[in-house]
Amino acid sequence: MMLELDAEALYAELRTGVRSLLRPGGVLVGIWSGGAWLAERLQQDLGLAGKPGVISSTLHRDDFGSRGLAAGADATHLPFAVDGAHIVLVDDVLYTGRTIRAVINELYDFGRPASVQLAVLVDRGGRELPIAAAYAAARIALPANRRLSLARDPAGLFTFAVEQV
Repeated sequence: MMLELDAEALYAELRTGVRSLLRPGGVLVGIWSGGAWLAERLQQDLGLAGKPGVISSTLHRDDFGSRGLAAGADATHLPFAVDGAHIVLVDDVLYTGRTIRAVINELYDFGRPASVQLAVLVDRGGRELPIAAAYAAARIALPANRRLSLARDPAGLFTFAVEQV
């Protein structure tokens, strides 16, 4: 099965979707690592002041015992008050929903936001939890034995790779 996804074209769609989700004074929080790359570029392209937040799911994952600490475990950095904030979470690929559940738990360790919406580059289906994106640039069906990975080149341009797992 050959799947071709134009990550840059999808990024342009995501930018439009995130613009519509952002409330005045709203903030972006990218999920480590692909979501953080996207949020960083969105922050700049949308002309938002400051830096986006970055959040890691590692410490709240329900499979922490089997996965252990991964790179980015200490990646959470929220340069704004979470209490009362309107947050748009940004991620590259939405799959089971377990990362999003873990990230929301991590987010609430820092305060109680007024709202949290999720925007993703690709929703690949396969949900194990009742979690849905408010905006997905693309929705695809991908077998469980395949992984969709976002990469960023030195110029900041995005590409996707589909790998066998």
